[in-house]
Amino acid sequence: MKILVCGKGGSGKSTICILLAKSLQKCGFNILLVDTDESNYGLHRLMGVLPSKNLMDNLGGKKKFKEKINPTYPLLSGESIFPDKMKISDIPKESLVQSEGLNLLVIGKIHDFGEGCACPMGVLSKMILSKLVIDDGEIIIVDTEAGIEHFGRKVDAECDLILSVVDPTFESFLLNKKIKDMAEKACIQYHSILNKVTNDVEGIMLKNVDQDKVIGKIPYNNTLFMENLKGEQLKISIPEMDKISGIITNIIKR
Repeated sequence: MKILVCGKGGSGKSTICILLAKSLQKCGFNILLVDTDESNYGLHRLMGVLPSKNLMDNLGGKKKFKEKINPTYPLLSGESIFPDKMKISDIPKESLVQSEGLNLLVIGKIHDFGEGCACPMGVLSKMILSKLVIDDGEIIIVDTEAGIEHFGRKVDAECDLILSVVDPTFESFLLNKKIKDMAEKACIQYHSILNKVTNDVEGIMLKNVDQDKVIGKIPYNNTLFMENLKGEQLKISIPEMDKISGIITNIIKR
């Protein structure tokens, strides 16, 4: 299964990705995390690894990549960069980083002032996700950039399940509704996870989402907050995440 995690900036997407990956790993799944956010290095930090060379850099950078997929050069198409069907084990090792049994593939990052837009990263994200074939016992978790640009790039079309992370802000409620509508139009299974939930805000959050689509509520956790504030590796476990993993496991078995 390919799971795409999205939501408002600061809602906790990267944290949810790591917590979910660790929980599903305990269930016996082989996990690949894919970072499609061209700006944030959150997954590296949460995994306790240093930022390393990414897939775009290993392909020669944005300029070389655009040359390779230029339609005026048919011999340098996307198919020549990657095979039509590839497994996780086929991903170039130099593009992967590992920590505690989890694999992380970073698509690309903006490095320099004036280097241009992140559109090539979107093309590469869609390309790699469309070509990856999942074996039994494997799950890909995709951490997206903030907002919904990935819908415009049709990165979501290559995934089986969209998880929208909703935090206690009105802007997050509005964006979640947009994500739900887009997922339904794309005919992709959608669920939401409520994050940073306290007794004071839980009722308001539930009133502003489709409750039938909520598969988990992650309570506000001060230890988790302090680990993030200090820029530390995520070490805490959240019992509620195991319930979410159980639901996802049942979805996979259907």
